[in-house]
Amino acid sequence: MLALVVFLLCAASSFSASAKGVAAGPRLNNNQLYKFSYTTEVLIDKARGSKEGSAGYRISSDVDVNLVWRDPSSKDDQLIKLAMSNLRIEPVSQTSEKKNILHGATTESVLGKTKLAALTKPFLLHLKNGKAKAFYSYWEEPTTIKNLKRGLASLLQVQLNTGKVVENDVSGRCTVEYKAVKGQVTRTKILETCNTAETGFTTHSKVLGVSSKASSVTVFTLEDGFIRSAVAEETHTLAVNVRKSTAAKVVSRQTLTLVGKEAGPVEAAGKDVAGVVKSVDTKLAAVGIVAEKVKSQCKGCPSLFEHWQAEKKQLEPASLSKATAPRSFLALIQSIRKASKDEILKVLKSADKASLPQVVDAVTSSQTTASLDAMLEFLNFTDAKGLVLQERFLYACGFASHPNERMLEALLDISKGKIGSTDIKESVVIIMGALVHKLCQKGGCNLPTVVKVKKMILDGPKSTNEESEVQMYLLALKNSLLLEAIPIFTKYAESEVGAYCTIALTALQRYDVSLMTSEVKQTVNRVYHQNRRIYEKNVRAAAADVILSSNPSYMEIKNLLLSIGNLPHEMNKYMLSKIQDIIRFQMPASKVLRQAMKDMISHNYDRFAKVGSSSAYSGFMAQSADVSSTYSLDILYSGSGILRRSNMNIYGASNGAMLHGLQVAIEAQGLESLIAATPDEGEEDLESFAGMSALLFDVQLRPVTFFKGYSDLMSKMFSMTGEPMNVVKGLILLSDHSEVIQLQSGLKANAEFQGGLAIDISGGMEISLWYRESKTSVNNRGALVVTGNITVDMDFLRTGVEVSFETEAALDFITTVQFSEYPFLVCMQMDKTTFPVSEYLTKYERLSSGKSIKSRKGRKMLIPGSEFPLHQENSNMCKKVFDSSW
Repeated sequence: MLALVVFLLCAASSFSASAKGVAAGPRLNNNQLYKFSYTTEVLIDKARGSKEGSAGYRISSDVDVNLVWRDPSSKDDQLIKLAMSNLRIEPVSQTSEKKNILHGATTESVLGKTKLAALTKPFLLHLKNGKAKAFYSYWEEPTTIKNLKRGLASLLQVQLNTGKVVENDVSGRCTVEYKAVKGQVTRTKILETCNTAETGFTTHSKVLGVSSKASSVTVFTLEDGFIRSAVAEETHTLAVNVRKSTAAKVVSRQTLTLVGKEAGPVEAAGKDVAGVVKSVDTKLAAVGIVAEKVKSQCKGCPSLFEHWQAEKKQLEPASLSKATAPRSFLALIQSIRKASKDEILKVLKSADKASLPQVVDAVTSSQTTASLDAMLEFLNFTDAKGLVLQERFLYACGFASHPNERMLEALLDISKGKIGSTDIKESVVIIMGALVHKLCQKGGCNLPTVVKVKKMILDGPKSTNEESEVQMYLLALKNSLLLEAIPIFTKYAESEVGAYCTIALTALQRYDVSLMTSEVKQTVNRVYHQNRRIYEKNVRAAAADVILSSNPSYMEIKNLLLSIGNLPHEMNKYMLSKIQDIIRFQMPASKVLRQAMKDMISHNYDRFAKVGSSSAYSGFMAQSADVSSTYSLDILYSGSGILRRSNMNIYGASNGAMLHGLQVAIEAQGLESLIAATPDEGEEDLESFAGMSALLFDVQLRPVTFFKGYSDLMSKMFSMTGEPMNVVKGLILLSDHSEVIQLQSGLKANAEFQGGLAIDISGGMEISLWYRESKTSVNNRGALVVTGNITVDMDFLRTGVEVSFETEAALDFITTVQFSEYPFLVCMQMDKTTFPVSEYLTKYERLSSGKSIKSRKGRKMLIPGSEFPLHQENSNMCKKVFDSSW
């Protein structure tokens, strides 16, 4: 009933407007030919513009417009004919003949005879109440030509009264806002509302993602009821979040100006639009006002195999620390995305042993149906010898920028089949957890495969008694960040197995603070204060981290402070360092900590003068308007002075989002027998063990074991070379953004922003009983390249701009412990080498004839190396260590 009332009111208002003779849109006079000049231009440049001008071109023409037919019952229902003539193409920026790709070319030589004839062929627009109802042209015309005509036709669509409306034009179906003031109408298109057939993809992480801004404004001036001029400008700017200077923009302008009127054709007779169109030309068809997809064909482009042959030297292991590796990696991904399964398999089968892992990284990161099919056919998961390639494939899946359900389904199928290596079996399940998280972030939590995997990993811990399998499922749940996993982590936080407790507690710390219920907090506090059983120091330290990062209450903080002095020797020192670090670095808990420390019972000399080697320290790695990067370093020793836990974290924050860029945790236990020392409380029966766990870009990877068991320890000690063990090595597609920008002019811009990282993380532990010294090291090597490309390809002319930056860096963290005397000497070093940062701007233009012009400019800066500051006690200790070593 309500709908009927609304309909009747709308009909009544429409009737009254019509009765009063108020024009809803522009009206053409019969027997009159309107002569316009028309230009459309596209400019592509870096966001702030460059001195040498933008890349791009301008198409100019004359346009004749006349009325073909009008509905006798409505003056605002019109069929209009448009014809372009005298076409000209020229560069958008003034440039020398040498840099002018169009110098000496004619419009016909650029467009080609067929396209020029098609563009000058008349077409029809059905305009009703100022809105485009239908667009008539020829099906056989090239798509680019039809789109240019649509761009011109869309410029005649205008509403003469103020208000918001949903319209269809060349850009798609968009919400448009009109403002009408005395013979002038301003049309603002709200571009984020536009629905188009072509959709792209973007990175799930806001920190690694791309920000975009867009605007589209058209100003109409009216004369005698019709358009005297229309000036449209549309701008799209895309920038990399972590470095806003790596940004590019595309600007599209249209200008339609009335230059004169003269006698024109007589209005055609007819009852309806369809009949009139048929009488004008039987081949004319309603082809739709919304732009069609343009299939870009790259003439003369190398095949994937040829591209691989040209790039393979840059992807060999020796080149992975150089910026050329990720640049070649990104270029190869673009080629793979256009290739078939057979073409991809040809490259995989031809690659040598050294470069094959990098090819696996590139093929998996491409994330196309063909690339996934090729990888599944190429890899044999029943073969234990293929562990390296299998793990590279799995890690690339985990780091996928925009995974789909099929990728998760493929991993689920692998997990159900026969797997030759237990390490790979663990990695498959752990990475499935990461994919579940990414798919849920995109709103795909109810997809059938996601539901299956969620059930599998949620039921996993209770489905087995095998310790390694329980850990595997807990790590998968840690990656998934499922809300349903919080009760599971809460349960395992109080487990009798230390490894389960640590995984559960570190997983809880990854959740949003708002999800830390009173039940979770009570459990974590019970673990820290050992209300039900004795726990290992590293478990209690992990519990303390959760308490301090979860909006702790005054009483929680007070109880933590009161515990200091009653903890194992080194843990007293660790907790003191942690509290002092939170206050110094202004972390969220610092306010309540200051309040609690006003109480002299909890804050006094007896508690705060505890000595030891353990420490916690946080600092800034980098700070800029775009991104801030922080590091934290936590070291916990056993009472005997041997490393118990080392935890290094690097975070990045941008656009209000946080990214856990890196975590490398080294754990050791049960080593007291080596130096005839007494284990701490709760650690008397621990098996000798040392291992490393890495979390990279929010994805927890499979932990690596250095040794397990006394016999394994002794054999490893005598064979230790001091060389670090590899944890992660390969190429990662960090950011990935692709979109098609449909411009109002009918032109299309393709935007591709990618970030590639070549990374090598290794770690090691060396113990010398002769010199009574131990050394742990974490070495990070990386090269980063981020490129942003915006291209406008019109078949006959391709123009574009690439903005990019690249860097190569190294970060080493070394801990040296001398236990020849007591107290032990402990020195921590965190060194950053001097590294270069380069920025480039490349502009390119190419004609279909093959003629091309390319210019490239760049600048390079050197960022000096430094040793990151840690607490003063560490600096004093390092002096003693190096003096004694000397």
